Amino acid sequence: MRRMFVRILVVLLIGLAALLYAEKAKITIWAWDPNFNIPIMQEAAARYKKINPDVEFEIVNMAKADVEQKLNTVLASGVKTGLPEIVLIEDYNAQKYLQSYPGAFADLTKHFTWSEFAPYKVKLMTLNNKVYGVPFDSGVAGFFYRIDYIEQAGFKPSDLENITWDRFIEIGKVVKQKTGKYMIAADPYDGGLMRILLQSAGSWYFDKSGKPYIANNPVLKEAVRLYKEIKDSGIAKEVSGWNEWVGAFNRGEVAAVVTGVWIIGSIKAEKSQAGKWRVAPVPRMNLKESVNASNLGGSSWYVLQNSKYRDVAIDFLKKIYARDADFYQKILVERGAVGTWLPAQGGSAYKAKDPFFGNQQVFQLFSEWMKKIPPVDFGVYTYEADAAIMSVMPDVYSGKLSIDEALKKAEQQFLNSIK
Repeated sequence: MRRMFVRILVVLLIGLAALLYAEKAKITIWAWDPNFNIPIMQEAAARYKKINPDVEFEIVNMAKADVEQKLNTVLASGVKTGLPEIVLIEDYNAQKYLQSYPGAFADLTKHFTWSEFAPYKVKLMTLNNKVYGVPFDSGVAGFFYRIDYIEQAGFKPSDLENITWDRFIEIGKVVKQKTGKYMIAADPYDGGLMRILLQSAGSWYFDKSGKPYIANNPVLKEAVRLYKEIKDSGIAKEVSGWNEWVGAFNRGEVAAVVTGVWIIGSIKAEKSQAGKWRVAPVPRMNLKESVNASNLGGSSWYVLQNSKYRDVAIDFLKKIYARDADFYQKILVERGAVGTWLPAQGGSAYKAKDPFFGNQQVFQLFSEWMKKIPPVDFGVYTYEADAAIMSVMPDVYSGKLSIDEALKKAEQQFLNSIK
């Protein structure tokens, strides 16, 4: 009897020791931007630990280029170790990873209710009818403008609602004439506005089969025409790089900014301009398929198929990024992050009036516009196509090449660059 008791005690002690020394699940996450993505993921991790205290997190902050290089290097090597559970991937690069490394990312199709996310985000992470990412922030675009300059030029807010780009240019000329201010600051060799224009019409540099759609793309042709028209009209202050661009509107040199919602922090950085800004929907192209809604940028979370704690990582993303509405309110207020999980957009933070923007419900507006963004397939080589287009723009501006000739040249350059 005594011997049996000892055996039972030993078994119990062994079991207790196993529980005490059991390896905790550790979720490793690769991301960039210590002022945005990293603190947001830290907040998400803290919330999940309240649900599952036994899970540990290692959130690794790297430069965006380093995340991409490291991920490419490990995936290309075929080695299944050394990868995180979760990685942040920019939306424009999603298809490049999914198509280049089949089987590398977990199929999340059955784990989430995809109708609860912005359709355009789900589209870009879908391959062969399977969804591989968890949509995160939106780059929904807006037309930010200085109400004082606009009124000085004789316009009112309703004059800027749901306009075309041709009308935008006309208004810009009047603003320049009557106030001496440029309508916008623009780098004529940056592709950001080009991407806004294309997506507003549901088009991209590639067709539905992934083939280059540059030389005979009527939407792209109209976008290039608008680039030239904006430059020729004199409404744009020419700048180069981020600092010059932001400096132009912070110094009050321009009347408007057309870009993603993520610019709000930079606009608000100039506190002396509080109350002078407003926001309207982005202009549309003079094409029947174009709408007053588009996107620039944004990223999403992906789970590595062969990661050690893949199932825990999926559960984490599901519990926080697809269920915690309060989480989205907090990251909106603290970081200006407009999430793409639609149920969160009825929260108080989205409905709040912003004195900086004349008490407009800014984020409520952006959340409505986000639902109207046309879905497009960004393909595998967005940045390479972008570069090819921008390389021919000097000849378009000078008139050396017609737009049709320039687009043919750009397509050939693009094809050469991906051989």
